[in-house]
This record gives sequence, C-alpha cells and structure tokens, in this order.
Amino acid sequence: MSTLNPQPPSLSTQRFLVTGALGCIGAWVVRNLVREGTTVAVLDLASNPHRLRLILNDEELARVQFIAGDITDLPTVEAAFKDSAATHVIHLAGLQVPFCKADPPLGARVNVVGTVNVFEAAKRAGLKRVVYASSIAVYGLSDEYPEGPLPHDAPLKPRSHYGVYKQANEGTARVYWLDDGLSSVGLRAYTVYGPGRDQGLTSSPTKAMLAAAAGRPYHIGFGGRCAYQFADDVARAFIACARAPFQGAEIFNLRGSVATMGEIVAAIEAAAPDVKGQITFDDKPLPFPEDMDDAAFATALGRIPDTPLAEGVRQTIDIFRRALAEGRISAGN
Repeated sequence: MSTLNPQPPSLSTQRFLVTGALGCIGAWVVRNLVREGTTVAVLDLASNPHRLRLILNDEELARVQFIAGDITDLPTVEAAFKDSAATHVIHLAGLQVPFCKADPPLGARVNVVGTVNVFEAAKRAGLKRVVYASSIAVYGLSDEYPEGPLPHDAPLKPRSHYGVYKQANEGTARVYWLDDGLSSVGLRAYTVYGPGRDQGLTSSPTKAMLAAAAGRPYHIGFGGRCAYQFADDVARAFIACARAPFQGAEIFNLRGSVATMGEIVAAIEAAAPDVKGQITFDDKPLPFPEDMDDAAFATALGRIPDTPLAEGVRQTIDIFRRALAEGRISAGN
C-alpha cells in the first residue's frame, strides 16, 4: 500500500497549530505529531483533554502546548498563531450536526466565522497553506445523484445547517486563494470511527465498539452501506496534506472502507467474540450517498492511508479495552 507521506526537510523546524484538537480527529492528529517528535500546539475552547488521554500517555501529553481560546474571536486566533510560532495549521474546530441544528446562530459563528478567522490569521502570519475539515454533509441525498461512487466535484446540495456551513467554508478557502494566494486543502470525511469518536450523527458504530470492549450489548440506530474512515488514517491524511507542496484551493473526498452495517458488526464480533449476537442495528440506511470517489485526491497528492476495516475495528477495541482496564474511560462514554 502506498500512502501520502511527503518527507519534510526537517521535523525540527516545523511547528503545528491544531484547532479543535480536543475532538476525535484532532486528538489523533496530535498523537501522530507528538510520536514523530514534531512540536504541536492546540487551540480549543474546551478544557478537558479526555480524548487525548485516551490515546496518549502522560509523557506524550506533557509535550503538547495547550492554548485555551474561542475560535470565533480573531485576536485570540491571531495570538495562538503567534504564541505557537506556527509554521503549519490544521483547522478542525467546529460544532457537529446535532449542535448546529439545536443552535444555528452559534453553529454559524463557530463553523463559519471561526474558519474565516483561521484563514485570516494564517494569511497575516505568513503561512502558505491551511488544511481544514469539510464533510460529506455538503452533498445532498443519495437519490439526488447517479448510482456509483460520488465524485468530489458532484453538485453540492446540503440538507443541514452543518452542511451549509461546510459549503461556506469551502467557498471561503477558494476566495483566500484567489485574493491572497493562500493555498488550502479541505477533506470530506463520512463515518469516522475509532477511539475518541463519541459525538455526532455517525458515532454509533464506535460506541458499539466501546460496548463490545466492555462486554456489553449495543444497538446501532441505522444500517445500510456507507464509507468508513479510521480516525488514525484521517489524521495522517490531514498531516500529509499540511506538508504537501500543493498550490490552489481544493477539496477532496476521503473514501476509506465501504461496508454494510452487517460487515461492521461482523468485524466487531471477530474482535470481541464474547458479544456475538449482542450488537444489533436498524435496517434503515442513512439517506446520504453510500460511496465516494477519492481518485482526485490520489491524482493530486498520492494515495491516502487506508487501514483495512477489520484491522481498524480490532485496534479500536484493543485501545478501548486497555483504557477501560486503566480507568481512563467508562463503558458509558
């Protein structure tokens, strides 16, 4: 398997700023950077690093610079760039679908204004590139597209506030390239799974893996077939994009493993045979396109990391088992 892994001239000269690093993907980004010896600072409004503690040890966590601040405040974001002396930025801060639906004005401030602030601060700090999280939510329902994998340039038809905000961010990125020459790469994920994925519409498969690690039953509220991305793979893709000598403003799909919910459950049972028959799911699929084409990413930047589904599920359950045994997580999390 080939992966997107450009070799930087020197890790010692790189300083990463990661926004929203107390979330799932952010925690995995930090873990990868810390373990390779790269300096990393995190900007987050939250103060509880429980997802980081799930996948980093105390010594690793001590090497992370924490900057508390609100992404919606431009001076705060600018100060974070200055305090961290950032040479690279990965922007992951944002509210997920249920929170945007519950409070659309807050969702717009965090997801849209926050993203504008990151681009503006990066421009003022002299950075050449911003890498940020978009989402499959920018697309419409599955019956609005032809059958087959969805190309990355398919028409955008978001059906949620969250999707509209992500579409706005893609437009913001394009304008910063046209007006200021600030390059960017946005990545559209679908069902991210792995330790730390405990919020959002599609977090149920990971919650089922936690239940399996604890030997408990769990019911997943949806079924069907869709694309799954292992959190560690997604994190490594973001890091690689931040280092790639890419110019322009582009958004790419992340495909990962396309699987039915039955296959997800089978992978869980293979890793935790004692819960066989106790992980159940609804038959109703999610209404979104079930498969995405990542060929454009591969053409522009190379192949992305791709852990086989069974291996990703096994690693997830193994991490959960260790965390449960050490009291770093509870089965109810």
